[in-house]
Amino acid sequence: MDASGEELADRVRALLAFDGNVEEKRMFGTRAFLLEGRILVGARTGGVLLVRVDEEHGASLIARPGVTTAVMGPRTMGTGWLDVSSSALVDDGDLSAWLDIAREDAAQDG
Repeated sequence: MDASGEELADRVRALLAFDGNVEEKRMFGTRAFLLEGRILVGARTGGVLLVRVDEEHGASLIARPGVTTAVMGPRTMGTGWLDVSSSALVDDGDLSAWLDIAREDAAQDG
Protein backbone atom coordinates (compact mmCIF):
# COMPACT_ATOMS: atom_id res chain seq x y z
CA MET A 1 0.00 0.00 0.00
CA ASP A 2 1.20 3.53 -0.70
CA ALA A 3 1.79 6.42 1.72
CA SER A 4 -1.72 7.89 1.32
CA GLY A 5 -3.25 4.51 2.13
CA GLU A 6 -1.05 4.19 5.22
CA GLU A 7 -2.01 7.72 6.29
CA LEU A 8 -5.69 6.83 5.94
CA ALA A 9 -5.13 3.65 7.97
CA ASP A 10 -3.57 5.78 10.72
CA ARG A 11 -6.58 8.09 10.71
CA VAL A 12 -9.03 5.17 10.84
CA ARG A 13 -7.03 3.51 13.62
CA ALA A 14 -7.09 6.73 15.68
CA LEU A 15 -10.85 7.15 15.27
CA LEU A 16 -11.57 3.50 16.12
CA ALA A 17 -9.10 3.32 19.03
CA PHE A 18 -11.86 3.47 21.65
CA ASP A 19 -13.62 0.43 20.17
CA GLY A 20 -11.89 -2.64 21.58
CA ASN A 21 -13.98 -4.92 19.36
CA VAL A 22 -12.27 -3.76 16.15
CA GLU A 23 -9.46 -5.93 14.78
CA GLU A 24 -6.98 -4.82 12.14
CA LYS A 25 -5.69 -7.14 9.41
CA ARG A 26 -3.91 -6.85 6.10
CA MET A 27 -6.19 -8.34 3.44
CA PHE A 28 -6.22 -8.11 -0.35
CA GLY A 29 -3.74 -5.23 -0.40
CA THR A 30 -5.95 -3.34 2.03
CA ARG A 31 -5.53 -2.52 5.69
CA ALA A 32 -8.88 -3.90 6.85
CA PHE A 33 -10.64 -3.07 10.09
CA LEU A 34 -12.98 -5.84 11.20
CA LEU A 35 -15.84 -5.87 13.67
CA GLU A 36 -16.76 -9.31 14.98
CA GLY A 37 -14.75 -10.91 12.17
CA ARG A 38 -16.42 -8.96 9.34
CA ILE A 39 -14.83 -6.15 7.36
CA LEU A 40 -16.14 -2.79 8.50
CA VAL A 41 -13.84 -0.54 6.44
CA GLY A 42 -10.48 -0.76 4.74
CA ALA A 43 -7.74 1.72 3.89
CA ARG A 44 -6.67 1.26 0.28
CA THR A 45 -4.02 2.56 -2.07
CA GLY A 46 -4.57 6.20 -3.00
CA GLY A 47 -6.18 6.99 0.34
CA VAL A 48 -9.43 5.34 -0.74
CA LEU A 49 -11.70 4.05 2.01
CA LEU A 50 -13.42 0.73 1.35
CA VAL A 51 -16.75 0.75 3.22
CA ARG A 52 -19.01 -2.24 3.77
CA VAL A 53 -22.69 -1.32 3.96
CA ASP A 54 -26.10 -2.85 3.50
CA GLU A 55 -26.75 -3.31 -0.26
CA GLU A 56 -29.92 -1.21 -0.18
CA HIS A 57 -28.24 1.58 1.78
CA GLY A 58 -25.25 1.42 -0.56
CA ALA A 59 -27.51 1.99 -3.55
CA SER A 60 -28.42 5.41 -2.14
CA LEU A 61 -24.92 6.23 -0.84
CA ILE A 62 -23.40 5.74 -4.29
CA ALA A 63 -24.97 9.04 -5.36
CA ARG A 64 -22.69 10.99 -3.01
CA PRO A 65 -19.70 12.79 -4.49
CA GLY A 66 -16.52 10.70 -4.47
CA VAL A 67 -18.33 7.38 -3.91
CA THR A 68 -18.19 4.47 -6.36
CA THR A 69 -18.85 0.76 -6.29
CA ALA A 70 -15.67 -0.97 -5.11
CA VAL A 71 -13.52 -2.86 -7.57
CA MET A 72 -11.41 -5.72 -6.21
CA GLY A 73 -9.05 -7.14 -8.77
CA PRO A 74 -11.04 -7.82 -11.93
CA ARG A 75 -14.35 -7.86 -10.08
CA THR A 76 -16.74 -4.96 -9.58
CA MET A 77 -18.49 -5.54 -6.28
CA GLY A 78 -22.15 -4.90 -5.49
CA THR A 79 -23.47 -1.80 -3.76
CA GLY A 80 -22.62 -3.35 -0.39
CA TRP A 81 -18.96 -2.48 -1.03
CA LEU A 82 -18.16 1.17 -1.68
CA ASP A 83 -14.94 3.03 -2.42
CA VAL A 84 -14.87 6.54 -0.95
CA SER A 85 -12.22 8.70 -2.59
CA SER A 86 -9.71 10.70 -0.60
CA SER A 87 -11.39 13.90 -1.87
CA ALA A 88 -14.49 12.92 0.14
CA LEU A 89 -12.40 12.28 3.29
CA VAL A 90 -10.78 15.68 3.69
CA ASP A 91 -11.11 15.91 7.47
CA ASP A 92 -11.75 13.56 10.36
CA GLY A 93 -15.41 14.61 10.46
CA ASP A 94 -15.87 13.24 6.94
CA LEU A 95 -14.04 10.03 7.81
CA SER A 96 -15.90 9.63 11.09
CA ALA A 97 -19.24 9.93 9.28
CA TRP A 98 -18.29 7.02 6.98
CA LEU A 99 -17.11 4.94 9.95
CA ASP A 100 -20.47 5.59 11.64
CA ILE A 101 -22.35 4.51 8.50
CA ALA A 102 -20.35 1.28 8.34
CA ARG A 103 -20.89 0.55 12.06
CA GLU A 104 -24.62 1.26 11.87
CA ASP A 105 -25.07 -1.04 8.87
CA ALA A 106 -22.97 -3.76 10.55
CA ALA A 107 -25.13 -3.52 13.69
CA GLN A 108 -28.32 -3.93 11.63
CA ASP A 109 -26.83 -6.84 9.71
CA GLY A 110 -25.31 -8.62 12.62
